[in-house]
Amino acid sequence: MTLADIIWMLVSLLLTLLVLSYLFGDNPVFRITTYIFVGVAAGYVATIVLYQVMWPRILRPLLIGSFGERIFALIPLILGVLLLARLFPDISPLGTLPMSYLVGLGAAVTIGGSILGTIFGQSKGTFALFNLSAGTVPGNLLASLVMGALVLLGTITTLVYFQFTASQKGQQPVQRAHWIEVLSRIGQVFIVITLGALFAGVYLATIAALVDRVGFIRDVVVRLF
Repeated sequence: MTLADIIWMLVSLLLTLLVLSYLFGDNPVFRITTYIFVGVAAGYVATIVLYQVMWPRILRPLLIGSFGERIFALIPLILGVLLLARLFPDISPLGTLPMSYLVGLGAAVTIGGSILGTIFGQSKGTFALFNLSAGTVPGNLLASLVMGALVLLGTITTLVYFQFTASQKGQQPVQRAHWIEVLSRIGQVFIVITLGALFAGVYLATIAALVDRVGFIRDVVVRLF
C-alpha cells in the first residue's frame, strides 16, 4: 500500500466519521462535511459542463468550425448570455426569451416522457400480461392471468383515484358517482402499497450504505492498526 493510498483512506475515514456524527444531532463538523460535498459536486458539474458542453458544442465550433457550425453555436451562446440578464433588475426583461424557451422545452419533454414512457408504457405492459401464447403451461397461464388482472385493476383504480371532477346538480355539493368512489378507494389501497414498497426500498438502500460504511471503517482499522 502506497503513501497516497493511506492518505486517501484516512481522508475517507475522517469524512465518514464526520458524516456519522449527525447521529448525535446537527453539529459544525457535519455542516463542514456537507459544505465540502456541495463544493466538490459543484466543481465536478462545472468541469463536466466545461469539457462536455461549452468546449465541444460552443467554443470549439466558434474557433475552428465552419460557417454553419459557428451560426448554430452562436444561438445557444446568445441565449445563455441573455439568460444571465436575469441577475440584473434593469435588464432582466432580456432574459424572458431564453427562460420561456427553457420552460417550454422542459414542459414538452416532461409531457412527452409522461405520455410515451409512462402512460403508453404502463398500458403496453399491462396488456402484455394477457398475451396467451400457445406454448404457455396451464399453471403459468393461470398465474399470468391473475397477475395481469391485478395489474390492470391497480392501473385503472389508481387512475380513477386522481379523477377529481364531477357534475354539480343545483346547490348540492359536488360529489362523484358511487362506483367511482368505490374504485377510488381500491386505487388508494394500491397507492399505499406502492408508497410502502418504495419507502422500504429506500430504507433498505440506506441500511446497505450504512453497513458498507461500517465495514469500511472496520477494514481501515484492521489495515492500519
